Amino acid sequence: MYYYSNEIVFRGHPDKVCDQISAAILKECMKQDKNTRAGIETMGGKGKVFITGEVTTNADVDVKKIARAVLDDVGYTADYEIIDNIGKQSADIALGTNDEIGGAGDQGMMFGYACDDTDRMLPKAMVMLQEFAAWYDEIRKKDSRFLPDGKSQITGLYEEGVKLRKIVTWTISYQNTEKEREATDKIIIDKALEIAAKYQTEVEHFLVNPTGKFEIGGFEGDAGLTGRKIVVDSYQSFANVGGGCMNGKDPTKVDFSAAHKARQIACRYLENHHWVEVQLSYAIGKDKPLAIYIDTDTGSIDVPASLYDECTPARIISDLKMKEIDYVELAKYGHFR
Repeated sequence: MYYYSNEIVFRGHPDKVCDQISAAILKECMKQDKNTRAGIETMGGKGKVFITGEVTTNADVDVKKIARAVLDDVGYTADYEIIDNIGKQSADIALGTNDEIGGAGDQGMMFGYACDDTDRMLPKAMVMLQEFAAWYDEIRKKDSRFLPDGKSQITGLYEEGVKLRKIVTWTISYQNTEKEREATDKIIIDKALEIAAKYQTEVEHFLVNPTGKFEIGGFEGDAGLTGRKIVVDSYQSFANVGGGCMNGKDPTKVDFSAAHKARQIACRYLENHHWVEVQLSYAIGKDKPLAIYIDTDTGSIDVPASLYDECTPARIISDLKMKEIDYVELAKYGHFR
């Protein structure tokens, strides 16, 4: 038996807002031009939103308009100065990622994970936090006492790997107007208990806004940056995490596309296992992975040669229909749900 914690941040958390702005710009580019190449970075704080990175596209995109739409949708009301500093992607990268070569858009390692803890093949505590964060965004829209920023963390008692026996402490920090705090805290706790009951999990203790007050939040309370929540975007610390951000990147960037492929492979191999973790690694400009490693609760699995052919960027993009997906939806509560 041991204690373990995992965390999610809400849509209105400054880092997640930046993820969504980067993803929204990419989404519009891909809608107009499926061959867009992009690595979009957003930083926000103290009345300013700075958007930079590289985009090569035939799309005609109003970056500032898209950013303002995201800010409005997540509940930020300030009139931010938005700075568009996006440039074109390096032609050197295109030498290895064009249609003829079809190589990876970067080097690095990506991880995929699956477990038999839930029907989603994800850890129970991770699924609970995702549901709670999605609910919070809905209650925030309906009840003005709830403000956009926040995060939530589960500290659980575990045995047999990812098997959650009970929640020892559910910590919730949510931005609010500080009006009728007793009532809003009760709404928060009641929903958490409802979700825990759905997954037949006991909650021993809650910590709600442990500092006592959370009224100043968003870009006024903290700076935000695309890619700073890669653990939330992946498996909330239940599995290894690659070094690259997944938001604001077109699918030739294996940080994004290969991470989703690794997840698909992990789900495929889960039968007869409690958990599976897959690592893919790439070199920029090369199409096949340098290595594929599949680990399970009973040991590693021999990798068939055919899997290397299946994991080229071109095959991944085609098989997973990665030019058609909703990049903003992935940026909201984590890529794997």
